[in-house]
Amino acid sequence: MSESSCDGGRWLDAHYDPVAGLYTFSSCVDLADLSGDGESRLLVGDLGSGSSGMKLKVFRGTALLSESTLLDLPTGLVAFFMDLHEPRIPAVAVASGPCVYVYKNLRPYFKFTLPGLEVNTLEQDVWQQAREGHIDPVTLKEMLEGVREKADVPLSVRSLRFLSLETSDMDEFVQLHKQQPIRRQTVITCIGTLKKSTADEDGVSCLVIGTESSDVYVLDPEAFIILSKMSLPAPPTMMDVTGQFDVEFRVTVACRNGNIYILRRDSDKPKYCVELSSHPVGLVRVGKSVVVGCTDESLQGFTQKGKRLWRTILPAPITTMAAMDLPTRGFQAVLVGLANCDVQLYRDKNLLSTIKTPDVVTSICFGRYGREDGTLIMTTKGGGMMVKILKRTATFDDRDSAPGPPLAQGVRLNVPKKTKLYVDQTLRERENGVAMHRAFQMDLSRMRLAAAKAYVKALESSLAPVSSSLSEPLKMNAVVQGLGPSFKLTLNVQNTAACRPVMNLAVSFLYDESLYRMRNPYMRIPLLVPGLVYPVETFVECTSDKGISDIIKVFVLHEGKSRPLLTAHINMPVSEGLTLH
Repeated sequence: MSESSCDGGRWLDAHYDPVAGLYTFSSCVDLADLSGDGESRLLVGDLGSGSSGMKLKVFRGTALLSESTLLDLPTGLVAFFMDLHEPRIPAVAVASGPCVYVYKNLRPYFKFTLPGLEVNTLEQDVWQQAREGHIDPVTLKEMLEGVREKADVPLSVRSLRFLSLETSDMDEFVQLHKQQPIRRQTVITCIGTLKKSTADEDGVSCLVIGTESSDVYVLDPEAFIILSKMSLPAPPTMMDVTGQFDVEFRVTVACRNGNIYILRRDSDKPKYCVELSSHPVGLVRVGKSVVVGCTDESLQGFTQKGKRLWRTILPAPITTMAAMDLPTRGFQAVLVGLANCDVQLYRDKNLLSTIKTPDVVTSICFGRYGREDGTLIMTTKGGGMMVKILKRTATFDDRDSAPGPPLAQGVRLNVPKKTKLYVDQTLRERENGVAMHRAFQMDLSRMRLAAAKAYVKALESSLAPVSSSLSEPLKMNAVVQGLGPSFKLTLNVQNTAACRPVMNLAVSFLYDESLYRMRNPYMRIPLLVPGLVYPVETFVECTSDKGISDIIKVFVLHEGKSRPLLTAHINMPVSEGLTLH
């Protein structure tokens, strides 16, 4: 067992078999304690080659414990408690074709077959005429095509297969099947479990199955009779079931028409409908919200009533999804397998971690395997199987590691209720909106005019510390050092021109001679090279013992001109000492 470094060391690599030969999806994988010894086994509905080799496989650890042959492709697999007998050992239900095969103690126990569908009466009459020899195969084909175009009830599989044959094969097909009765049978598309009366972990559960005929059936766990039947506008592909059948339950179904429907106990029709922008490829419930993955590479969260909460874009198409539930830590999240060989972990729209895999993941199952609670089992496109164990010291931060707006942006503000004062102000603004807007625009214009006048006055009098001359662009700032009575005054002068030097400049100081004495009140400035900062230093001495201060004005002049290029006012600090003579 090695430590995985692809996810910050949160997972331990327990097992990886690239040639395990497992070809399955997340709906055909489950974990259950099948022997009552406290160790969970891995149940896999293996698709085989797609036409043969379909099996129900049971793994214990890394070894194959048993396998049973399936007659058709499995579409779903669940473990459920069908009675209250001790020891508490769950049964396994495998949906395959039109049947549900129930295994108890890993042995075949019961087979439930979906009820047959209504057969088109016109189709029956046409085949009856063919059976009596009144029409030939060519006429039979023409009549069946007419029935298919006009009738409300679809044709049976036999008629559809007959219409797809070549003319040379029709007579043989008719002779082989004309004596057999016509049946129209649907198939199972998805399967789930629903607690019967209690929400206990080992409580008795009903089977919930979705069919190609757009129906949802709830089956009794002991007698396997239909307890409830609900209809949908389109065939279901994925479902999530929560609640208890005897109290209240909710079935969230993703259908082939790209919509999500929510069924309730008190109605045989959908209660709510969610219209998606693209077809769903994954459906997982996390707490009281439903997370849906779509073909447009997006992950979306919805409430139980179908209101969208959030949406995030993924870096690659989704291949599979599964829930990650750790009751001991109170942690719930969604595992999303992507086509770029990544498995990403999301809590709401926040990306918590990413697991790198050697191949594209086709199924994900998280839960208790053996005696480890946090076990992640994945199968790959090439038939491999990976087992990872979550370290007991692993932690997941709620912060979003993906780029985008911060988490605080998604937090709703606690907006207070509307008071009477607020309502009155709203009415006043609504009635006097034009006058208030005009007054605001007038005040704004006056403020802009005052600011513009002050700016022009500063430029004209050169009172700004930045020169307005285009030929001699200068910038200056002053620094005063010392506690007094002697101060060091440093002027940092800079030429901001692109490539032109400035020369023949001087600095002059204007101050109150009764308060200050300066060694050099007038100094020449050397040639200023563009971009460099030139410090000009002098010393100022305070001659007053009254503890007062004043302003010293600094002028940067061009020789031969009386108008300064720029001006600075220096607020001198109060001297904290006197000159000792």
